[in-house]
Amino acid sequence: MMLKGIPKILSPELLKVLCEMGHGDTICIGDGNFPAASTAKDAILIRADGHGVPELLDAILQVFPLDKHVARPVKLMAVTPSDEGKVKTPIWDDFKAIIGKYDDRGADAVDYLERFHFYDEAAKAYCIIATGESALYANVLIQKGVVV
Repeated sequence: MMLKGIPKILSPELLKVLCEMGHGDTICIGDGNFPAASTAKDAILIRADGHGVPELLDAILQVFPLDKHVARPVKLMAVTPSDEGKVKTPIWDDFKAIIGKYDDRGADAVDYLERFHFYDEAAKAYCIIATGESALYANVLIQKGVVV
């Protein structure tokens, strides 16, 4: 696919899904450990193997506004109590920097959901993108805003 101004990482299938989504719909970008296929039973599943979550998040936010009508339209999976203090999440800083490029709220647009609550919310998403991301806790839910 070759279009001007559209990031090449956005496949025709993903562009179609982003266009279909309306205000308030959510999309989940899952890391390589995320149970994308089983969670996407009622959602569209898009494979993006070989790609990382930050590059997809950046590309999506170039064409997809975050919802301004909710305080925190971006949700990350919180570190579980058993991983607290053992697992680092430097990728979260990358996510916040990317969000800040496209939304004035920056890190203030981000909230954290307990693991199973995140899975429940992801199961309600319009689409789930399965990536090859190797970073832990690199799952993101984003809620679409209004295109003006």
